[in-house]
Amino acid sequence: MVDSRRLPSPNDLLILLTVARLGRFNAVAEALGTTHTTISRRILALDRELGGRTLEGSPRGWELTELGRHAVAAAESIELNLAKLTSAISKSQGDLSGLVRLSTVDGFGTEFVTPALVRLQREHPDVNVEVFSATRRVNRNRSGVDLEVVAGWPGNESVRTVFLTNYYLRLYASPQYLESRGMPANLNEVRQHSFVSYVESALEVQEIGARALRLPDMKTTFQATSIFAQNEAVRQGAGIGLLANFMVNGRPGFVPVLHDVFQRQLPMWAAARSESLRSPVVEAVIMSIRREVAERQNVLID
Repeated sequence: MVDSRRLPSPNDLLILLTVARLGRFNAVAEALGTTHTTISRRILALDRELGGRTLEGSPRGWELTELGRHAVAAAESIELNLAKLTSAISKSQGDLSGLVRLSTVDGFGTEFVTPALVRLQREHPDVNVEVFSATRRVNRNRSGVDLEVVAGWPGNESVRTVFLTNYYLRLYASPQYLESRGMPANLNEVRQHSFVSYVESALEVQEIGARALRLPDMKTTFQATSIFAQNEAVRQGAGIGLLANFMVNGRPGFVPVLHDVFQRQLPMWAAARSESLRSPVVEAVIMSIRREVAERQNVLID
């Protein structure tokens, strides 16, 4: 018979998973609605249960040890099964119905939010969905939408936030461009290249801009407000682009540039007023997105 007293707490494993995604105890405490001290205490308890350290400090925050990586793999399985259980419970309690209006950033919205919403409608045919694309911070006026999916910290204390996942911004170029201009050996050599990015003057989410990420000034630029236009510009050979890894990694026409030298991790959040989060339809949307993220974590971390 298994001695349950020697098994790690599922709650503590899920806290470790959130630490692995956010990197800092303060951010985890904010996301989970608790305190830095509580997070630290739960991680120490988990270390005792597992018989070793799961985290080690670094200039970028907390990083997983080998034991921590094994523990996070177990936590991801727990998260995925909880999402499936929630979906099954919602089905058994009767079908959902109603309209949900959602604002989301383009790339993540296409790759993760849309599949999650399609699955939700397949499970609940009476749910109606309206999706608005916007790369911006949380709308302080919040008129017209029930839920917003945003990149970077939401930065609005008047709403409640739910952490969804992290993703990476990395540098990519087309094979043809690199054959013509050469692969830069370091960030300083990137200065001699053309650069594809957002239009800085029109960018509301500064964390995804080249200036905020401390990239050197490039020789020429191709700027677009649409991530899809940026991806296509890179694929067509316009230059080196700062792109979301989950949209291009492993796909034809995109070669990583300085993969081991430069990358930036950014979080995705869902934000809504408290009254919106009490809606069964909005809650189901969030759970469906989290399930999609949990099932496809490999796409986000590669």
